[in-house]
Order: sequence, then structure tokens, then C-alpha cells
Amino acid sequence: MLYQIYETQRSLMEPLTDFAQAASKLFSNSMSPLSQTTFAQRMSAGYDLLYRLGKDYEKPVFGIHTVDVDGVGVAVHENIELDKPFCELRRFKRFSDDTDTLVKIKAQPVVLIVAPLSGHYATLLRDTVRTMLKDHKVYITDWKNARLVPLSEGAFHLDDYVNYVQEFIRHLQATYGNCHVISVCQPTVPVLAAVSLMASRGEKTPLTMTMMGGPIDARKSPTAVNNLAMNRSYEWFENNVIYRVPDNFPGAGRRVYPGFLQYTGFVAMNPDRHATSHYDYFKDLIKGDDASVEAHRKFYDEYNAVLDMDADYYLETIKTVFQDYNLVHGTWDVRSPEGKVERVRPQDITTTALFTVEGELDDISGSGQTEAAHDLCTGIVRKEQRHLEAKGAGHYGIFSGRRWRDIVYPEVRKFILAHEVPQKKAPRPVAVTELPDDSPPVPPRKAVVASKPAVKKAAPAKAAVKPAAKAAAPKKPAVVAVKAVPAPAKAAVQAAPATGAAAAPEPDAVPTAKAAVTAAPAPRTRRTTAARKA
Repeated sequence: MLYQIYETQRSLMEPLTDFAQAASKLFSNSMSPLSQTTFAQRMSAGYDLLYRLGKDYEKPVFGIHTVDVDGVGVAVHENIELDKPFCELRRFKRFSDDTDTLVKIKAQPVVLIVAPLSGHYATLLRDTVRTMLKDHKVYITDWKNARLVPLSEGAFHLDDYVNYVQEFIRHLQATYGNCHVISVCQPTVPVLAAVSLMASRGEKTPLTMTMMGGPIDARKSPTAVNNLAMNRSYEWFENNVIYRVPDNFPGAGRRVYPGFLQYTGFVAMNPDRHATSHYDYFKDLIKGDDASVEAHRKFYDEYNAVLDMDADYYLETIKTVFQDYNLVHGTWDVRSPEGKVERVRPQDITTTALFTVEGELDDISGSGQTEAAHDLCTGIVRKEQRHLEAKGAGHYGIFSGRRWRDIVYPEVRKFILAHEVPQKKAPRPVAVTELPDDSPPVPPRKAVVASKPAVKKAAPAKAAVKPAAKAAAPKKPAVVAVKAVPAPAKAAVQAAPATGAAAAPEPDAVPTAKAAVTAAPAPRTRRTTAARKA
């Protein structure tokens, strides 16, 4: 019933918010007589604030259209690789008409970013994706709003989340040969489970796992989020935060943890900070500080956009991660799509390097919660494990803002490059320059062929042997050289210290650290004219 009441209240408020938006423009537009009144600026600012407090925030877009790759602008196009009932695997495909840039991005590592399903959309990681695109091929899990998924698609459990991650990893492995995985916040637990199950079955596992600010062991340094989950019973959550989707949505009747309740919980954690932020926004509108106004709007357009979570998934996450600690106790069983129940054993992972990242001031996932993954993954040799604590960074600062770009990302890039291996290459024809899969087709370069064998093309079969013998001579080779794509080697990265807080997404800035990559060219391919004729 609460969901229906909220939707009714929102529908009644909609005309008021529309009026507030129109009134704000009337008092700010120089062509309007009202803009000439004494308190026009204050009236416009007040109505604008009222509009933003009452409006309905839809799912934001990533909006990443271009990215800079070593000084060259590269176009970015989003497309959906896999479409599952509750999630889309989204790819950010890059295009360029610069040949050297195409060759460079062809050899870059493939990264799967697993976004959190904990209230906000995957667009919360926009800054993460934009930064990673400079040096990687990037895919991301874009989770769907549960209220938009019809009941006919069935329920969504924590086991399904784990199975989705495994399917996405296999898809990238089939395409490129292997990949790297980055999980931010909540998905650190299901990602570790997914890779563990793949390792236990003897499947190929990702080259690296990077886990950032997640509750691997929620018992360590518990935060307000942990305390709420630990101090309330499973039945309390089921009876107080789970409601059915109203009839005006495609997922009508589905049991969900509504987004508006989650948003209330987010704001309740720091009410003073949000109140101050909105008052500062009002003052910035009066002063005409457009930069501060736009920064506020961008942050809250993202922060206020929330999605519903399927009830089964949410309740199972509370019980498994925050109440029973099944992962750290070694008692977590996951059901595969075929119905087989398998035990999660992180100690079976041996061929995947592990990198954990925590923020010094993280108030969502406390200190030591993510680092606990190293204690579980005992099968990974010590030299393949690394931990980073980002000084001065909060929860958002480890994946968004200046501290992410200046401190965390350079180390993540260095770790991935250190464990990258050459990607799978498809067969390529002679005399055709190979193009990166991230590029549109361009005309092939002409092959340079020695003139002497070409003249004897119409000679009898006996004479045709001579050009082949001459082609093997070092002075007059009749060959077609195919340019090989260099394989990336280790990179040296030096991060510059960062300043300022990074609790909110910030405008793009050029990273202060660059990676120097040395490549070892692959062997050249030779073919004689006679062989080509055959």
C-alpha cells in the first residue's frame, strides 16, 4: 500500500513541480516583465529549488561521446552486447580515423566493470568508465529497474546475479581470449563468488580481479549501513521495506525494495550535509555562480535517480553478506542455471591476480572489509596480490573524482597491464592491414610485389619455379609483409598526490600520471608470389 500512496502523492505533486519550473523561468528570463521586479532573482532561485526537490528523476544517460587517447580524440558509441531480463551488458565501442590510434586501442586490455545493484543506476560509475576508456576496452553491467521487469520473467535471486557475472565473463573470454574484472562496492561479493565457482570447475578465470570498497567481510569496522543490517532481523526487512509494484508499471505485482525508500535511507545517513548543499545551491543561483550551480545539478541528477530492487535478491543479500557471513565462513552455496548447487570456495582461485582498493574515509564499507578478500583467496600466490588504501578518499572518491583519477586509477592501470597477455587473434588475409575491432573499416594498403616475378606470370609451368627460387634470395625478395600488432608489456606508473575531496563526480581532468608501455613486436609473416598463386 505504501508504494501506491507514494505514487499518488507524486502524481499530485507533478503539476506543482511543473508550475515551479515555469515560474522560475518567468522570473529569470530577461524578456519577461517579472524579471525586472525587486526580488526576481530570489523568486527564480526559490522556484528552481522547489522544482528540483519535487521533480521525478529518471535514469540518467552515460553521455560519453568522445574520449582522449594520448592526445587523439576517439569517438565512443554505446551498444548492448547481451540483454538479460534484469541486466544489460553494455559496451563502449571506440572509433577513430587515425591508423596509429586504431592499432594502439586494438591491443589494449579488455575490462568488465561490474556495477553495483544497490539503489543507483550504473551511470554512477560514469567517471570510472570515462577514465578507463583511455587505456582499455570497457564493458559494464547495466542493471534494470525491477519495476520495469514483467512478472513473466520470474524472480531475481542473488544466485542469478552470480550466474549473470559468470556468463558475461565467458562472453568476453570467447571474444577476446580473456579479460579483467573490476567490481565496485556491492558486487565485490558476487564477483568473488562467480570467479571462485569458475575456478572450482576448472574453467578459465579472468586475468585479474580488482575489488573496490566492497563488504567482503562486513564484520570489520562496521558502518551505519552494516549496523542496520545486523541489528534488524530478516523478517523485519521483509515486513517493513518490501512492497509490490503498482499497476501503472510493467512489473506490476512484483515484490521489490522501492527506490524511494532507498533514497530516504541515503539522505537519512547525512541529512545536514544534504540540507547545506541545497541551501548553497539556492545562494549560488542568486549570485549567478553558474559553475557551482551546474555541479550541484549534475551530482543530484545522478544521486536522486534510484531504481527498485527485486525483493528476493535484496533479502538474500542482507542475509548472506551482512547477517550470516556465508562467504567468510565458507558456507555459501550457489545454484547454477542447470539447478546444481555448488559451494563457493575462494581458495580454489589460482590463476587470477587480486587487487583490493579501500578509501581511508569510506563510511559505507569500513576499513578492512575489502582487504579481507586476500585472506580468503589463499590459492593466489602472494606476489599476485596487492592492496591500496586511498588517503583522504571517501566511498565515492575511490571510483569517481580527482582522487580516483590521480591516485587509484594509475595503480589499477598498472596492475592490469602487468598481468595482460596477448589477445586472441583471428586469421587475417595476406596484403590486408589488420584493423582493430574498435574501428570502422578503412581501405587496405596496396601490397608491394617484386616486378620480376610478375612479368613471368604467363610463363610455362616449368619456368614458374624460377621466380619462386629467386623470391627466396635475400637481394630480391618477392614478399608481402603483414604488419603485426605489438603486444603490451609492463608499464611504469607514477601517481601524483591529489588534493580536495571527491565525494561527488567532478568534471573531466587530464590524469596527472601516464603509463609508458613498451611493446614486443610479433614475428613478421612472409609469403612468396608463387605460394600466393597456388
